[in-house]
Amino acid sequence: MQNIAGVFERTIQDLFGLETQVVFTRPNEQFGDLATNIALHIAKQLGQPPRAVAARVADAAKDALSTNIAGIAVAGPGFINITLSDNELMGLAQAAATEKPQDYQDKIVVAEYSDPNPFKAFHAGHFYTTIVGDAIARLVQAAGATVHRVNFGGDVGLHVGRAMWAIVGGDEQKALGTIKALASKPLHDRATWMAECYVKGTAAYESDGSAKAHIIELNKKVYQIHEQNDQTSTLAQIYRTCRTWSYEYFDEFYKELGVDPFEKYYPESPTTPLGLATVKEQLAKGVYQKSDGAVVFKGEPHGLHTRVFINSEGLPTYEAKDVGLIMAKWRDYHFDLSLIITGNDIVEYMKVVLKSVEQFMPELPPRTRHLTHGMLKLEGGVKMSSRRGNVLYANDILQAAQAAANGDKQTAYAAVKYALLKQRVGGDLIYNPKESVVLEGNSGPYLQYAHARARSILAKTTQQDPGDFVDLQPAERSLARKITEYPEAFQKAVSELMPHHICTYLYELAQTFNRFYEQSQVVGNEREALRTQLVQAYAHVLKDGLDILHIPAPERL
Repeated sequence: MQNIAGVFERTIQDLFGLETQVVFTRPNEQFGDLATNIALHIAKQLGQPPRAVAARVADAAKDALSTNIAGIAVAGPGFINITLSDNELMGLAQAAATEKPQDYQDKIVVAEYSDPNPFKAFHAGHFYTTIVGDAIARLVQAAGATVHRVNFGGDVGLHVGRAMWAIVGGDEQKALGTIKALASKPLHDRATWMAECYVKGTAAYESDGSAKAHIIELNKKVYQIHEQNDQTSTLAQIYRTCRTWSYEYFDEFYKELGVDPFEKYYPESPTTPLGLATVKEQLAKGVYQKSDGAVVFKGEPHGLHTRVFINSEGLPTYEAKDVGLIMAKWRDYHFDLSLIITGNDIVEYMKVVLKSVEQFMPELPPRTRHLTHGMLKLEGGVKMSSRRGNVLYANDILQAAQAAANGDKQTAYAAVKYALLKQRVGGDLIYNPKESVVLEGNSGPYLQYAHARARSILAKTTQQDPGDFVDLQPAERSLARKITEYPEAFQKAVSELMPHHICTYLYELAQTFNRFYEQSQVVGNEREALRTQLVQAYAHVLKDGLDILHIPAPERL
């Protein structure tokens, strides 16, 4: 369609001496394949009636587009409707999957998402962020970007102190023996045990003063393990073993879930010193300020709020750690865009962190985009809180999906991914396992079945060369027209970084194919060769879209 837009732009330049950008929309099918309101935009500049301008543009463009269009007409106050020739329409349909817009060509994009913390549960929030982040990363990669997938997690901090308090139990040697005994247990069991220790430690921290003091002391000792590169003390062995178990569990879960592997994992332990040093350096330059023994950034002059970056005990807060992470990602990648995908509970927090960084590295915040989502719940579930222990685990979501899919993992994983991705990222989401696995309706398994059905049809066809694509029947034309909309759906998804646009399009495409197939026999029909080309283009686009969502497109089910 770019060549058609170019003809219109040159026509307007020749007729009126105006430089314009022509954008096409999709009218109702009865009015044509493309429409533009460019005449309404330029008529005011020309001081002429829009319909008269549209008529002149349409007449002049018609000859230049004689091989591309079957008709051009002026409608309403000055809209120009275009009906593509059958050959043009089929050509666009066959190229739809391979000629997607490349908005991120030659761009370096760092995508940070998932971000589970060692020693804590991999909960439904991490699960949702992982699925969304994986799809968005694949979306920008398909748009030409070089994507670096990274993960950030707190291997130091008060949550570690809480877990370590319950793990150690006041006797480090006994705890080390427990750790060695647990080493033979399945990885999932070890991860669950650590999460339970965190919950126990949190309860003690909030209700027992002596336990709280011990947890604070353990927190400091964990920092010292990193500062001193302690590999041999009993506490260091316990800590490092449990941290390794967490990382191994995360990697195993990602692999089972079927998401792209992470290139780099940024623990807080190496990014914290960089953040602390940066905050102290900028404190001397007036970016940060001292307040009651702490170091803060005053956000009020920027319409934000004040946050603490170094607490009164001299320890860095999450804010300083995030400063270190931002600096580390810039050091490692010099990105054109840094995507940070998290829950929406830290929107205001992140605004303050980025505003503080803007004061000394103004080039970074404009290259950073913070995408947020709401809470993920199972239908009838409650808000999760790993501090209180009523956590909705990622595994709970998958088990519910598998139960609804009668134990079929492939179906379950496709179902849950699509169920999360088909909703616009931003608000809370309630996952209904039974609805997600149905083969009739807007579901991942439905689209998988649609692809397998198309491949089954193609396996039975024998005629391949249709010659010229002329005299398309209504059902053939409708399917071809819908296939050509894929680059536009892709463009919208990329522009907004919203994978649900791909989901919506694929579901509409499958429905259009169903209507086509009800009316149009493929195998053994005199129009088999032409219809084979249509089914091939349809299957190609369906597979491409599912691939972006990281959902397998099976050849058969």
